[in-house]
Amino acid sequence: MSVVKSSLSEADLKVVGSALQGALVDLVDLSLAAKQVHWNVVGPRFRSVHLQLDDVVTTARQHSDTVAERASALGVNPDGRAATVAGSSAIGTIPEGWIKDSEAVEVLVVALGRITERMRERIKATDEPDPVSQDLLIALTADLEKHAWMFQAENS
Repeated sequence: MSVVKSSLSEADLKVVGSALQGALVDLVDLSLAAKQVHWNVVGPRFRSVHLQLDDVVTTARQHSDTVAERASALGVNPDGRAATVAGSSAIGTIPEGWIKDSEAVEVLVVALGRITERMRERIKATDEPDPVSQDLLIALTADLEKHAWMFQAENS
């Protein structure tokens, strides 16, 4: 049952819905992973990395809400449940226990790299079927790439 009818064709809706769902999963997992690292980071750069991680969490949470609401507006049910996120995110496993500041930075560099790569694939996939969703994906990818740049610079 869908209470919201999309102006997109069924084929286009399938492509766009998949792209938005994938983006949602990656963003929800990014917010969780960054918060986990945030709570456990230690080392001489603790404060700067700790605060930088909060910025990533804020970005991921804001964009995940926007992505989920776009999916809903198209009649696609967003699924941010823990089992769904755990089963399909690109981030992988976050180290357990205390995380040295340099390792925390590397964890974020890798996670952001994986996610932005997948976001760019979604940008390409949504070009024809829905430029509105593509625009949303472009904006969030720009924000994620800014965070990736900052963490890479931190690791230099």
